[in-house]
Amino acid sequence: MSLSTQDPTKAGTLQVRVTNVYKRNVESDKRYLVNIGGARSSKSHSIAQLLLQRLVGLHRRKILVCRKTFPALRLTSYKMVLDLAKEYKIYPRLHHDKVSNTLTCPWTGSFMSFLSIDDPEKIKSSEWSDIWMEEASEFEWNDFLILQTRLSAPQHHLQQKVPNQFIMSLNPTEEEGWINQKIVLAPNFAGKVELIHSTYRDNPFLDDEYVGVLKGLKEQDANAFQIYAEGKYGRLTHVIYSPFTLVQQIPDAVDEIFYGLDFGFNNPTALVEIHLRDAKHFYLRQLLYHTGLTNADLIEHLKHLIPEENRHREIYADAAEPDRIEEISAAGFNIHSADKEVNRGIDYCKRQRFYTLASNVDINKERAAYKWKVDKNGKVLDEPVKFLDHTMDAVRYGCYTRWQSLKRQPQMSSVG
Repeated sequence: MSLSTQDPTKAGTLQVRVTNVYKRNVESDKRYLVNIGGARSSKSHSIAQLLLQRLVGLHRRKILVCRKTFPALRLTSYKMVLDLAKEYKIYPRLHHDKVSNTLTCPWTGSFMSFLSIDDPEKIKSSEWSDIWMEEASEFEWNDFLILQTRLSAPQHHLQQKVPNQFIMSLNPTEEEGWINQKIVLAPNFAGKVELIHSTYRDNPFLDDEYVGVLKGLKEQDANAFQIYAEGKYGRLTHVIYSPFTLVQQIPDAVDEIFYGLDFGFNNPTALVEIHLRDAKHFYLRQLLYHTGLTNADLIEHLKHLIPEENRHREIYADAAEPDRIEEISAAGFNIHSADKEVNRGIDYCKRQRFYTLASNVDINKERAAYKWKVDKNGKVLDEPVKFLDHTMDAVRYGCYTRWQSLKRQPQMSSVG
């Protein structure tokens, strides 16, 4: 199936690739679409395509895309929609108001707004044709109750009878949560909800290596396989780290700043900036989380992310990639092989205090998913599941290796 977007002022129609998940969403006439799926099942990508089509193809459509916090929204759904609009070459013809975070289509009069709902009062006076609640399990029942009362924009006579719809997307980690219990299974929502279940099998565009990673979860941890590969409800038990403390900003007065770097290509390359205060308070800032980076690409990113005056600061990187470390060092960075003692590193990190920002989307997601393996007999193993662990590895490389060096270096240098 193809998705087409057409500007009446321009000739031609754009055909783009879609998955079956897109088709199931676009064909539903239910008021509530609940997209529950595993990792990389194309659910978020498909919803973004659907809403872009409505933006440029339906008249006077009012579309809301939201997450609980704006930093998370900006780095995920907002970026995805903008990237797709640019890929489809329709972005130059849209009006993008970067102050109000709104995309407007001149030839349909439709608009798409990107808002966080950390304060539900923000949207009480508005009305919408479509609402997309991305990572819906971040929200609370009361957020949903307020939002759904605003799904009340009048239908335009040229809208081709497309109903107002409330769309949710999430991973199935909370079977007892409000989405499943109060919406999907609730008698008062019967007949109004389309449950769209998806897995990696619904996404034919995934590379074989990533599919192999998902399939490999079955041997590492049955529960993780159930959630991330099969897209079915499970429980993330035996999570390694307690929740990190959420802070609005990193304090100015810290004793040390350094970096943890986990290499990847098909898997993400993750770079975390770590601010150390009073020997045990670690403040984290996610700087990079990106797939497909060659070492030359990574060096260019590092030049942008770490100004020349800060390149004396240590970067602790995956010791399994000595050639990459040597090349980055030759480019002028103070990079070292990290101590890769996994269990001792985890034990050290579990005894520290970690602080994170709302903008650390992947750090926060991976912290919640980082867990010990459990064998088929239910025995907890002293080995982490190798999935959604890239920032956690980077944090451990930086913190544990720096601590090892501090044991040999009594006086900490001041931040420079």
